[in-house]
Parts: sequence; structure tokens; C-alpha cells
Amino acid sequence: MSLPPCPKCNSEYVYEDQTNLVCPECAHEWNPNEVDEDAFEVKDANGTVLADGDKVTVAKDLKIKGSSQVIKIGTKALVRRVLDKKDHELDCKVDGVGEMMVTAKFVKKA
Repeated sequence: MSLPPCPKCNSEYVYEDQTNLVCPECAHEWNPNEVDEDAFEVKDANGTVLADGDKVTVAKDLKIKGSSQVIKIGTKALVRRVLDKKDHELDCKVDGVGEMMVTAKFVKKA
């Protein structure tokens, strides 16, 4: 009987410990019978959960790295994808600027 790989690091060296599965490489423990629906939950500045296709507005002026351009408060954007990253979680299309990665804590759901 083969066990599923670790959902955090995709390690194949997973073992059973009573009802849980354990990954020896990253020390992640999980119950394979429970569905982990909020694993990639990304929240905006107000704590609202964001998903693919949501419309958001910028909550504060943002400087664009490598440019003198600034995204002003209230600028609208469309979330194309929500990513599981630590710094820039949202792949957005920002009005007047174009495609860019944005940190979720600097936007509010519209």
C-alpha cells in the first residue's frame, strides 16, 4: 500500500502514526481523511478571503520597484490567480499599469 506524498514538500517518505500521516523531511502531520480546504487561504487588508477572479482595489499608495510610477489608492485590479507565496500572493491585472504581482495585505475586495 503506497501512501500519498506530503502536501507541503511533496516528499515520498511519508509514514503512518496512528490516524495521521507524518513527513520526516518537513515534520508536517495531517489526517488523510480530513479535507484541508483552507490550505491556500489568502486574505486582504480587511481579512476577507480572496479567490481567483475577484475584483480588488488598492488600499494604499504602492511604489513599483524599478520604476518611478506609483499605484494610487482606489486603483482597481482583477485577481487572475492566488498563489501560495510568502510575499506577493496575487497575480493581478491592475488598471492603468498592466500585469503585476501584488501583496494581499495592500488590497481590499471590491
